[in-house]
Amino acid sequence: MPADREFERLVAEAQAVPVAGWDFSWFDGRASEQRPSWRYAERMGRRMAAATATLDLQTGGGEVLAGIPSVPPTLCATESWPPNLAIARRNLAPLGGAVVRAADDQPLPFRTASFDLVTSRHPTVVRWDEIARVLRPGGRYLSQQIGIGSNRELYEFLMGPQPHPPGNGTERALRELRSAGLVAEDVRHEALEVRFDDIAAVIVFLRKVVWTVPDFSVHRYRARLADLHSQIRRAGPFVSHSQRVLVEASKPG
Repeated sequence: MPADREFERLVAEAQAVPVAGWDFSWFDGRASEQRPSWRYAERMGRRMAAATATLDLQTGGGEVLAGIPSVPPTLCATESWPPNLAIARRNLAPLGGAVVRAADDQPLPFRTASFDLVTSRHPTVVRWDEIARVLRPGGRYLSQQIGIGSNRELYEFLMGPQPHPPGNGTERALRELRSAGLVAEDVRHEALEVRFDDIAAVIVFLRKVVWTVPDFSVHRYRARLADLHSQIRRAGPFVSHSQRVLVEASKPG
C-alpha cells in the first residue's frame, strides 16, 4: 500500500476509536509502556483492604478502582468528565461505590475528616488542601502522578521545543504536601519507556491523554503526524518516556 494511502487509513482508524474511560486495551500490539516498579494498582488494593472509608479522586472510568480485591465499607470516587462519569458508575456499581461529579480544581463535596484513605492515579490537578481536609487524622493519601516532562519526546516532535521546568516532580510534590500539613511517607520518580508502533496509536493516545498536546487535533498537526508516520515506517517504533511519581503521605494523628 502506498505510504500516503496507509497514512490516511491509519488516521481514519484512529479517529474512529472511542476515547472515554481509562481502558487502554486497544493499544495491545500497537503501543506499550513500562510499568513503575512500585505496582500502584496492587499497592492501592492493599491500602483499600485495610481502610474503612475511601475516596478515589479523578477516577476516570473507575477501571483501576474496580480491580481492588477487597472493598472497604465506604467507597467513593469523583470524576469531572461526563462520559467517564457514566462509565465509572457502571464499573463501580457492583462494588457499591458512589461516584460523584466534581470539578478537578474545586473544593471536594465531602465533609471534613470523612476518609481514612484518599487515592488518585494520574490526577490532572492536585488540591492538596482539600485532600488534607477530607482525610481523618492518621489517614493516608496514595497517588501515582505524572512527572514533569512526561512524553517530552512525543510532544516536542509535534510542537517543537517547549519550556521544561527543573526537576522531575518529586520536589514539587514534597513541597506542596508539606504545605498542606501532610507528612511524606514515600515519594519517588521513575522514567518509563513508551513505544508507538504506528501513527494510529500515537493519534489515539493524544486524543485520550489530552494534556500531552493540549491543542491536539489531526487537522492542526497533520503535517507533523505524516512526518512521524514516515519515520516509524523507516526506522521502527517511536520511543518516548513517561515520567511517573509515587506519592504516599499521611495526616498527622
